[in-house]
Amino acid sequence: MSLIEVNQLKKSFGSVEILKGIDLSFEEGEHYVIKGSSGSGKSTFLYLLGGLDRASEGSVHFQGFDISKFSDEKLAQFRNQNVGFVFQFHFLLPNLTCLDNILLPARIGGRKEKKIKENSVKLADYLNVSHCLKKYPFELSGGEQQRINIIRSLSLAPKLLLCDEPTGNLDSENSMKVTKLLKGLAQEFNSTMIIVTHDGAVANNFQHVYEMKDGLLV
Repeated sequence: MSLIEVNQLKKSFGSVEILKGIDLSFEEGEHYVIKGSSGSGKSTFLYLLGGLDRASEGSVHFQGFDISKFSDEKLAQFRNQNVGFVFQFHFLLPNLTCLDNILLPARIGGRKEKKIKENSVKLADYLNVSHCLKKYPFELSGGEQQRINIIRSLSLAPKLLLCDEPTGNLDSENSMKVTKLLKGLAQEFNSTMIIVTHDGAVANNFQHVYEMKDGLLV
């Protein structure tokens, strides 16, 4: 069953066409890679899927609902309830402890924290960052910050996990570790995962691989 249906999706900035008309569907619980060089449009495509940006033309249907027609408020609610984001840069708030960063989506969404906190603590133990929960982001290494970011992204068990160059700052060995980690966690949470990357070695770990070139999937 399709979680997302994309129809003739286009995105332009002024006279510059970034996406030139994409048709694609993503099935529930499956894992995908969109690979391509810098400037190919793959990150823009990811942001449209997650409701972080709006298309110039076309539609993105999520479980039958066209999110491109949502108001800003409804779109923010959609992101909070359905989407987890893992970025190349971690975007952890420096004035909050790591645990507070993890619980922030739950607080924004008005969720009950107790169970989410319990699950997040278990996941932190699994990822060997339990010692980081009471620390602030600046006290952590880059790898530790990344794992905290992954926990935050999964804290609300999102239906859709979007990863924008999650291994972009890592060497090949750690890239493979993070890739396997994300695949395993997405499977455990039954999340549909879409990774955009320029790294062919990362793409080789996935069955569903698409290549974006000049704003089109080829």
